Amino acid sequence: MTTFASGTDTLTRDALTVLQPGFTGTTAPDWLLRRLGEGLASVGLFGRNIASPRQLAALTAQLRAERDDVLVAIDEEGGDVTRLEVRSGSSFPGNHALGAVDDVELTRAVAHELGRRLAECGVNLNWAPSADVNSNPANPVIGVRSFGADTELVARHTAAYVTGLQSAGVAACTKHFPGHGDTAVDSHHALPRIDASAQVLQERELAPFRAAIAAGTRAMMSAHILVPALDPDRPATLSRRVLTGLLRGELGYDGLIVTDGMEMQAIAATYGIERGSVLAVAAGADAICVGGGLADDETVRRLRDALVTAVRTGELAEERLAEAAERVRALARWAASSAATGAPARPAPGTDIGLLAARRALTVTAADGFTPLTEAPYVAALTPVANIAVGDDTPWGVAAELVRMLPGTETGSFSGETAGRDVLEAAGARRIVAVVRDEHRHPWMAGALDVILAQRPDTVVIEMGVAQAAPRGALHIATHGAARVCGRAAAEVVAGG
Repeated sequence: MTTFASGTDTLTRDALTVLQPGFTGTTAPDWLLRRLGEGLASVGLFGRNIASPRQLAALTAQLRAERDDVLVAIDEEGGDVTRLEVRSGSSFPGNHALGAVDDVELTRAVAHELGRRLAECGVNLNWAPSADVNSNPANPVIGVRSFGADTELVARHTAAYVTGLQSAGVAACTKHFPGHGDTAVDSHHALPRIDASAQVLQERELAPFRAAIAAGTRAMMSAHILVPALDPDRPATLSRRVLTGLLRGELGYDGLIVTDGMEMQAIAATYGIERGSVLAVAAGADAICVGGGLADDETVRRLRDALVTAVRTGELAEERLAEAAERVRALARWAASSAATGAPARPAPGTDIGLLAARRALTVTAADGFTPLTEAPYVAALTPVANIAVGDDTPWGVAAELVRMLPGTETGSFSGETAGRDVLEAAGARRIVAVVRDEHRHPWMAGALDVILAQRPDTVVIEMGVAQAAPRGALHIATHGAARVCGRAAAEVVAGG
């Protein structure tokens, strides 16, 4: 009986160790601290947990007082997807802008500085970079989160990002394996399907992940996508063929495999999070990410118990769960060792690598005779629905910067079939600056620009998404991302600042 109890305790601890839950609030709740004492080894942070760098540092210190080697993970891609600066917009321009510049040393430097800021706050695992090749321009969830549509470009910048981030002592988690770029469905809402051939997948999707492995990425995140050429029955997160056969066997990866959020509808609405978590670990995943929408002790208990029950009934091999837990602990040891070597040096005062990168990423097309604006314009943001990865809390656009540079600037947000006429009416006689994201994906947005430009050909157009539509307007600026620094760089051109 004593032996059984000891074994059960080990089993329960391993089940907790493989979970990466989130929570609500800006301090750690009692239940989370208790679970850390019971074996939980990872915690996921989101924008709701962060109010300031000082508060975040206090939160991670609170977690480490309970478990000194805890993995503190965050979804901080920079660019459109930011948690550190969720309410102000990111100081870094994001992958697509870095790909547009195509300077791997710049990408490495940006990732290093982002990693330095994370490490300074006590975060040691970043669910980034996105290594997805954005081969489908209609992709609703990747877009500017990708370095681009060219496989070799994405591969070299993925490797540079991994190197830069990890040189700051923060583990990279390259995502979304085996590649989420060729989808027209957001896996937050449903299960996407990629019907590319095995040869196309090898040559296009997998190349950036090979580059990440060669660069030493410490973690890899699976995608909730069905890829029939690899496994016709199960999405990648739940597929032994994909995680163990392809990623472990064929590609030779031996680091931590983390699932994408198990509460996403691609899994939650098809398998359920408990069943999905058991299948994921059985398939080869080592850590179960959950907490973007589910963030409570009840969820942790349900997932722990599902894993323990699966082992006891023979559905999940105890050795597989133990192996997964040991990979989590191994990464925790690496992260703790990296932290012990001391934080990287701060950059020299006045060095703003994010703004520098955003300026270099601009593609500017100016009509003959364009001169910078000297009078306050009307900024019309043609606003699409934000995808869940980006969220609605993060501001975007150029209005705030133009208000600073051209006092008296007014602004409004518009959408729908009447947007063009609404903009003209709201702007009156003011010069119009029309700000768009992914015009090519939104017919109403293209129609609105048609209406505006027909009457006001001197309109300035700023494209802050993937620049697929042809440039138009008296001045057209493609920023390749909607981060705060992208808005500032564009505003500098508009106002001659």
